Amino acid sequence: MKPTLHIYRSLPPAEHRQPCALTIGSFDGVHLGHQAILARVCEAAANRGLLPSAMTFSPHPREYFARLRGLPDLVPRRISSLRDQCMALAQAGMRQLVVRRFDHTLANMSPDDFVRHILVEGLDVRWLLVGSDFRYGRARSGDIATLRQAGAEHGFEVHTLDDVLDARGRRISSSDIREALASADMVLARDLLGRWPSICAHVRHGRKLGRNLGFPTMNQGVPERSALRPGIYVTRVHGLADRPLAGVSSLGVRPTIEGEGKLLLETHLLDTSADAYGKLINVEFLHYLRDEKKFSDLDALTAAIRQDADDARAYFSVHGL
Repeated sequence: MKPTLHIYRSLPPAEHRQPCALTIGSFDGVHLGHQAILARVCEAAANRGLLPSAMTFSPHPREYFARLRGLPDLVPRRISSLRDQCMALAQAGMRQLVVRRFDHTLANMSPDDFVRHILVEGLDVRWLLVGSDFRYGRARSGDIATLRQAGAEHGFEVHTLDDVLDARGRRISSSDIREALASADMVLARDLLGRWPSICAHVRHGRKLGRNLGFPTMNQGVPERSALRPGIYVTRVHGLADRPLAGVSSLGVRPTIEGEGKLLLETHLLDTSADAYGKLINVEFLHYLRDEKKFSDLDALTAAIRQDADDARAYFSVHGL
């Protein structure tokens, strides 16, 4: 039986509270830098008999302050949905995740109150790992020095982790991954994430237009403000068979059909079919083929889809599944 990740939208109730080893961060994408942090937490928890835990915030603090100031363009794009984030945290060994709402109350909490009410009374933290630039409390007035003082007072250890570097000696950051996804550099995104970029969501019913054109598709919702560049991709699909399946996907708003619809992921399986409705599938993005565009008619759209499928087959003939 696989260990369970317990997810709390606030603090865990008293009857479920256990002494924990904790890390705090956004963990968007759960990239290689995050994975190094989580490994340290797991090691400390195992050595001390603590519950390996993570705390993140929703919305992201940057999103909260951007919207508060009326600057929506500063809201960061999402690398992964909350579901994907939770799955990755569980795979990394976390057994408790606190998704704390970031609101006016939290933004204006003093550093002392944050430590006392959330870390000590709310989570029973005994070991804490944060980045060396970690700030907390109202106006970011708490820092590592004040956190260490609080730890000495309340009985928890405070540790920091320096930046994790990639093969080029550069800091691995969510910002770099967002840039790689926006420019459709899937290989760089994979190297920073430690896995291919992906979207995991349930397949839902669509308008069946792809089927009528001879290219049936599986439709999935896309995380709001997805960092992935819209367009046509070579993809690999998990969750429908005991092996990955080859696909070609459109991430876009279907301008030929709807003019300007809601962002949607549509995936056509190459040379196979599957009963996918209602199933949770994971679509990995391997290679960018082209931008989404508006065609003059359905015949032109069908010809473009046929070419996309051929280009995807050519990719797999070289790279395999």
